[in-house]
Amino acid sequence: MANPIRVGLGLDFHKLKRGESLILGGVEYDFPKGTVAFSDGDVLIHAICDAILGAAGLGDIGVHFPDNDPAYHNISSLKLLSKVVKKIAGAGYKVRNVDSTLVLQEPNISSRREEMVENIERIVSAPVNIKATTPEKMGFIGSGDGVGGQAIAAVEERVD
Repeated sequence: MANPIRVGLGLDFHKLKRGESLILGGVEYDFPKGTVAFSDGDVLIHAICDAILGAAGLGDIGVHFPDNDPAYHNISSLKLLSKVVKKIAGAGYKVRNVDSTLVLQEPNISSRREEMVENIERIVSAPVNIKATTPEKMGFIGSGDGVGGQAIAAVEERVD
């Protein structure tokens, strides 16, 4: 019998502010606003981390990387993702796949989507899909005051 597949869901939002950096999927965008956050504020990676941790039954990103621990101040979310993959491996799981969506009014991510996919696939060693949608200028994201990300991940027991 095949190893059972477990799924997890992740969701993250951050405010946008002029002068801050905007990093999505490990890619820095040349954009006048960026995320206000303790780490690098990469909502896509944060959502993926939560989805993977949730699938493995290991809580969420805040449990493992609290925002009152100076070790995680301004840390690259790609480093956090790498730590998450190691944590789930230690619990006997590996990532099977990730599907994610960025929710933002702008910038358009299509020209850098593959770069984001490559960054994430290199760490999770599994297929990654990234989509984007706009809220059609509605709400805090539509007005350009925030950005969000959501993800679902499947993990399975390791059989190495």
